[in-house]
Formats: sequence, structure tokens, C-alpha cells
Amino acid sequence: MRRAVIALLCTAFAGAAVMAQIEGGDRGVAAVDSSRDFEVSGIRVDTSGKDADAARLAGWREAQRRGWTQLSQRLGAGGGTLPDGVLDQLVSAIVVDEEQIGPTRYIARLGVLFDRQRAASLLGVSADVRRSPPMVVVPVVWSTGVGTAFEQRTAWQEAWARYRTGQSEVDYIRPAGNGPDPLLLNVGQTQRPDRAWWRMILDQYGGLDVVMPTVRLYRQWPGGPVIGVFQARHGPDNRLLSQFTLRVGAARGLPQMLDAGVARLDRLYQDALRGGYLGVDPGLTAPEAVPTPVATPTPGVDPFATDGVAASSTITVQFDSPDAAAVFATESAMRGVPGVARAATTSLALGGISLMQVGFAGSPEAFRAALEARGWQVFGTGTTIRVRRAPQLPPPSVQPDAQTTG
Repeated sequence: MRRAVIALLCTAFAGAAVMAQIEGGDRGVAAVDSSRDFEVSGIRVDTSGKDADAARLAGWREAQRRGWTQLSQRLGAGGGTLPDGVLDQLVSAIVVDEEQIGPTRYIARLGVLFDRQRAASLLGVSADVRRSPPMVVVPVVWSTGVGTAFEQRTAWQEAWARYRTGQSEVDYIRPAGNGPDPLLLNVGQTQRPDRAWWRMILDQYGGLDVVMPTVRLYRQWPGGPVIGVFQARHGPDNRLLSQFTLRVGAARGLPQMLDAGVARLDRLYQDALRGGYLGVDPGLTAPEAVPTPVATPTPGVDPFATDGVAASSTITVQFDSPDAAAVFATESAMRGVPGVARAATTSLALGGISLMQVGFAGSPEAFRAALEARGWQVFGTGTTIRVRRAPQLPPPSVQPDAQTTG
């Protein structure tokens, strides 16, 4: 009896510890923005007006004009300008990095986000971007000899949540760090190369592979200089792709150093993708082959007869959902696939990746083939897949027409 009571108490304490590890603390950091808008940052303005609001509006208008000129030059469209009324329709957001507001003066460092579809049509460029297979991001920081991923909230996790990934060729999936994330994506997991376990974890987030951006922080003295060694790591083997070092003169500058480290690591990952070093590990996408039993046909019985009953599958489809219109459009497209009996969104995440349950009269392989025949890009195998609209690129011999008609 005594042993039973002790065992029960141990089980209760273990369960409480697990719940505390999942729910305790303020660790969730949701990604600020995952849109694919064109971004122009670092625009410095110094404007004046009859009052503070007029000075700020003048500063934002100037940032829009200068941002459009820089974007036009960057995309090879000549660097022209547009009227303020047209720019107001193109700008989706003004990002305030720093600002000083006086009674009649406004000094700031701003960023401007332009709607990709509208801006691309005016600049005569393609709005589609070829992106990598989806990669789950596990940011790891080492400080004072202790490594942390999602076990608790860190400045490194916040820096990755702040970064705007829409311009990157790498399709990042950034977990918020709450719920079961501390149990599934911790420092210990980054040291385990087991493909089967990684495949099960990645399926929970809709990813096909994992990147582990790592920073090791060395503080010279409290409040003093901080040195960061940044490493671009990838895959279940935690393979090192490249690394670099940044330094900041005081601890208060740590967030700016981490932001710069994130941007530079993203460039390294994009270079690795173009060079073929960021491919999906075959062990993460191809489960071990299981021999399929072959039935021995019974004499006089047609082995292909199904008595009018077709094999059906329930498939989980992960898709991008920047807004409600995209959700409705994807549901409608899925229902239009021959053989689909039902398609309904079961987990909605506007601005991120939503989940849809699809009932299909056939095998998952047949459903995948039907989607690819309709122009979808399909990642993953089995009953859990990730879909994305294939980019519609002009033929190589056709140059985009940048001329406007009057």
C-alpha cells in the first residue's frame, strides 16, 4: 500500500513538472510579420510642419517617395517617382525604427512596406518568388555556458520574431515558443540526429527540414562590451554552414547586434540554398520502406472488384493564409479537385500557415498527383502535405513590359 501511494505521488509530481514546463513563464513570442511585401528600410527623414501631426505626416510622405525611388532602382525599373495619392494605395505599412517628435519638427528613421502585387504590376516585374521547402527555425543562444532554445523567452528568439522574412528565399516557419514548443524544440533535441523523431516533430509544424541559427554571447563585464559568434546550422545533424562574429560596445546595444546577426544569417542561408547546401535531408521526407503484402487471388474472383466502394483518404493540407480571401480561395480550389468530397479549414492562422482536412476518394499519392496537375507545388508525403501555388513566370524569351498606357 505504501509503495502504491509513493508511486502515485511521484506520478503526480512528474505530471505537475511537465505542466509547469509547458505553461510556466512568459515565453511565447509570435512572429511580427511574415508577409511578402517589398520592404525598404533605413530611410532617415527630417521634416517640419505647423504642428507635430503635420510634421509627422510630411515625414511619412517623404519616406514613401524616397522608398519607392529606392525600390524602383533596386528592381531595375529606373528609380522614378509617383504621386502621393498613388503611393498611399501602394504602401501597406510604415515601420518606425526611431523617431523624435517636436512641436513643429519630426526626425525619424523609417521603413516602408509596399504591397507586392500592386508594386510589381507598376514596376513591370514578377511578384512571385521561388522559395525553399518550409524550414522550422530553432534559434539557440549560448550564454555563460548554458544553451537555450524555447525553454524560456530569449532576446535571440525575439530578434527572429522581429525579422521580416517575406523577402527571403528561405521559407521560414517560426514557432512562437509556447504550448508544447519547449518540450519538442529544445537544446537537447538539436543534438539528436534521429530522423524518425525529427520527422514526427516537423510534421507538427508543417516543415520539411530544420535550421538552427545559433549565437554564442561573450560578455566582457556587466553592462560592457558583448561579443557574439553567429553560426548558420542546418538539419538533424546540426551541420555548420558558416559563421561570423559581431561586437557591440555596451550591453544596451545587444538587440541591435542580434537584429544585424539575424539579417546576415538569413543571407548565409539564402547563399547556401542557391549553392545547393540547404536541400532537404532525404531521411526527413522518405520514411523507411515497408514491404507491401501481395494478396493471392482466389480462383474465380476478380481481384480488382471493389463492389462499388472506392478507397478514401483523409488528408491534412497545410497552406499559406495571409488573409481570409486566401483561405476561401484555397478551400474553393481544393473542392474543385476531382475526387474531393469535402474540404474544410480546421486550424486558422491568418498571416501564417493554416490546416485543412480534405476527404479524397483515392490514395494520398493520387491526390498529390491531382494537385500537381492543377499547378500546385506539393511538399511532403503520406496524409500530411504542404501546398503552395507554383509561380507563374513569363517565358524566357518574353521581357516584362514596363510601359504604361495612357
